[in-house]
Amino acid sequence: MQGEGPSLGRRCAFVRLGGCNLGCSWCDTPYTWDWTGSGDSGRAWDPRAELHAMPWQEVAGLLRAFAAELIVVSGGEPLNQQRRLVPLLRDLTGHGHLVEIETNGTVVPAPEVAALVRFNVSPKLAHSGEPRARRIVPEALAALAALPGTAFKFVCRGPGDLDEVAEITAHLGGAPVWIMPAARSRAELDRNLAALGDAVVARGWNLTTRLHISVWGDRRGT
Repeated sequence: MQGEGPSLGRRCAFVRLGGCNLGCSWCDTPYTWDWTGSGDSGRAWDPRAELHAMPWQEVAGLLRAFAAELIVVSGGEPLNQQRRLVPLLRDLTGHGHLVEIETNGTVVPAPEVAALVRFNVSPKLAHSGEPRARRIVPEALAALAALPGTAFKFVCRGPGDLDEVAEITAHLGGAPVWIMPAARSRAELDRNLAALGDAVVARGWNLTTRLHISVWGDRRGT
């Protein structure tokens, strides 16, 4: 189930890639990149246990077996290895699947990738703990904003984060903006969603919950 953004609630299949060029302190998938314990949990994950090399043909077969129209490629940061994705993306779209890529917006998409997918771009705000020069790459954001179907999705703790969102999106040419509450539990999700609602509506943006937390809490998917 796609739990966030413009495809909220749609049945889908996920492929999650390892490795990320950022290290957000609150990352909810640290098992894809945090091998040293630098995140909030302090846990160092074992890449030998978490990452599994597979031929793209095998990945495609597993994804098609879900019989879901929508495929979501997530991470980590998928665009770090985007050219390796091309054969998989061509196969999936050739079989009639719609493919979304979740990206942090720091990597310019290759034309051969951009022609096959649509992007959910989630630029990181200051509360991620990452320096601005690492988390905000104007060239990449502009390239993504120019593509049809791109949506921008920002994790916010409360209304105080929205000014930073406005500063970033002012340069994105009117691409749709979705605000999503920071949360790892149902209680935190409800609290932050309620705190954000009126302020998001007043700015003319879209508001998304995190449906997977409402349904499954902080349980890791399999």
